[in-house]
Amino acid sequence: MPIFQYKAIDNTGKEFKDSITAESIIQAKSKVRSQGVMIINITEKKSKAKGSSSFSFGKKVNVNDLAMMTRQLATLVRAKIQIVEALSALQDQVENEHLRVILSEVKQDVNQGASLAKALAKHPKVFSNVYINMVEAGEESGNLEIVLLRLADFTEAQRKLLVKVQSAMMYPMIMIVVGTLLISGIFIAVIPKLAKIFEARKMELPLPTKICIGISDFLQNYWMLIPLFIIFFIWIFKKWKASERGERVWHGFVLRLPILGNLNKMINVSRFCSTLGTLLNSGVPILMSMKIVKNLVPNVLMKEAIDDAKEAVQEGASMAPPLKASGHFPPMVTHMITLGENSGELEEMLGIIAENYEDQVEAKLDGLTATLEPIMIVVMGAAVFFIVFSVIMPMMKMNQV
Repeated sequence: MPIFQYKAIDNTGKEFKDSITAESIIQAKSKVRSQGVMIINITEKKSKAKGSSSFSFGKKVNVNDLAMMTRQLATLVRAKIQIVEALSALQDQVENEHLRVILSEVKQDVNQGASLAKALAKHPKVFSNVYINMVEAGEESGNLEIVLLRLADFTEAQRKLLVKVQSAMMYPMIMIVVGTLLISGIFIAVIPKLAKIFEARKMELPLPTKICIGISDFLQNYWMLIPLFIIFFIWIFKKWKASERGERVWHGFVLRLPILGNLNKMINVSRFCSTLGTLLNSGVPILMSMKIVKNLVPNVLMKEAIDDAKEAVQEGASMAPPLKASGHFPPMVTHMITLGENSGELEEMLGIIAENYEDQVEAKLDGLTATLEPIMIVVMGAAVFFIVFSVIMPMMKMNQV
């Protein structure tokens, strides 16, 4: 049912706000008046439309809410409850107000004949392309409850991975912020005073000292250009990455990064194998399973490799050679897939690969902090040494004079 937000006055004369679900605004007014209150105004709540430029602080749908909602919907669909009734039940159970409004709109669209995937597609800020494509594939294959359960697992795995990455990056980020503030303080408060002393002596300054004084002058007089440059750079980068060529170049660059590239590849391989194995075990046809799995992998180059593998399977060949030829799937993975196809135990082999790579991802993330800490210490130490060296050189010259 649509959600209506209203402002009213109770019997004591106190003004309050609340919300109510009803089939129409007339029914909503009737329900509110039956509580013995006087309505000031009542409006139907709507989610923000796509492309809206207005801000909506506090109206976010976090990963936990989305994962829980998806799992509950999968349970209801598995219990043979109609989609419209399932969405109505979810609407009453969901605590996030913004998600409740979205579910109300999705239910209305489905009730009017739209598919669940098309109804979800109207809310791209909440449901990603991967989410919508998987739901669409589940509806087409008749395995919607299996796909929804896998989506819930995938969403929760994303949250856990995000938490792990944030934990691994917390210490380096604190060091970067604190170090940047301290060094900026030196350039803004200390270097200008020393520069005045050097200017009073009319000394010929060495190059490192001139660089420090130049940075100090820039931070004092043109610091506002830094955030503007950062915003402009981010805008240009996003626009470039949104293009087809930019996306391919960027995704290729990510896979080639020394530490993060290998980690990214492991995460995608683990996601590919675990999801494909789960879907095949659940009776989803292999071509439909590969279509779903392809949408779970964000990297364009790896996605193309999976698409080539799908075409090979469609022609009756093995999926392993196209994956191997792409260079993005390790030889061990393609070898075990070949063994699984030949032995008829592909699902079990995919499960073993996924478990192995999940363990490797855990180990890589645990070692990420240990790798980054000494690098950050060296970088900060080098910056401080450069500043100190730049200050000491002219002072030593002054002592000699």
